[in-house]
Amino acid sequence: MEFNLENKEQVYIGIDVGGSGAIAITNGREILNVITNANTDADLSEFIQEAKDRYDIVKCMIENVHSMPKQGVSSSFKFGESKGFLRGLIVAHKIPFEEASPQKWMKHYGLSGKGFDSKTEHKNNLKNYAQRLYPNMKITLKTADAILLAHYSFLINNNLYNNER
Repeated sequence: MEFNLENKEQVYIGIDVGGSGAIAITNGREILNVITNANTDADLSEFIQEAKDRYDIVKCMIENVHSMPKQGVSSSFKFGESKGFLRGLIVAHKIPFEEASPQKWMKHYGLSGKGFDSKTEHKNNLKNYAQRLYPNMKITLKTADAILLAHYSFLINNNLYNNER
């Protein structure tokens, strides 16, 4: 089935590159689709291709992450491998993208990791914020970051970055 690009809905993609992360698609009003990184590489590629066929993808926001202190060598390698694969996937599908560090996109929402007793408490705070943005969507700890990244991409690409908080 062919789509006329003029009739395609403009969307924004957010990618949380962690192994327990996700890829989310939004038009800024609702989350249109989400897939977790737990799926196969082929499933993730098919998800991106279907999005490309169906929507006018304006921009993808990939979380720009790096290894962290006290993270094991094996974990760091898997993290980097995941980021490289997902970045390569977007490049292979010829989707324009930007990268944003967790500090940068979380700062926009006022959701820095400071002041929390645990990583779980911080992650729950992110999940709750995403749930407030998209109350009709079931947000999970695995999908929250990708949803917030997709929404962040929508905001900065529509010059709405300073208008929301």
